[in-house]
Amino acid sequence: MRIYLAGFDVFRPDATAHGDHLKQLCASFGHEGLFPLDNAAPSHLSGAALAQWICRANLQLIDNCDLVMANANHFRGHEPDSGTVFEMGYAHAKGKPVWAYTDQDRDLLAQTGARWHAQESRHVDSQGYTVEDFGLPLNLMLACTARIVTGDACACLKAIADGAAAD
Repeated sequence: MRIYLAGFDVFRPDATAHGDHLKQLCASFGHEGLFPLDNAAPSHLSGAALAQWICRANLQLIDNCDLVMANANHFRGHEPDSGTVFEMGYAHAKGKPVWAYTDQDRDLLAQTGARWHAQESRHVDSQGYTVEDFGLPLNLMLACTARIVTGDACACLKAIADGAAAD
């Protein structure tokens, strides 16, 4: 099985080495990992043209995979990386299974420190926005369209293997 490895891992200082590690993990489960940095961008591109090239290349990797495994840990705040979330949605829209892993085992209320606003009968964050109360560790649009695993990439690959055996 070909697995697209979505996540903000591409922004790590050791992104290439970490991508190799994720691909080795996939191989240990009998899968081929596809990491976004596997594609080498043409050196003459920059700015918006480079961004377009990267976007097309990553979408093509998703088109050519059997499943997406996403790092849905917090990135720059209380939510997963927006690019990763887009890739999860794109894969779901293409009918591909999406699995995600997060180290969060608490629901969104606990993660955001939401408080009960009695006058309005809703939970709110520090900015006054409603925080959904479904007992889920991620926004409902992710939690309802992906199989969420609490743990790391290895735990997710094990769950994928266990899920495939059960199917």
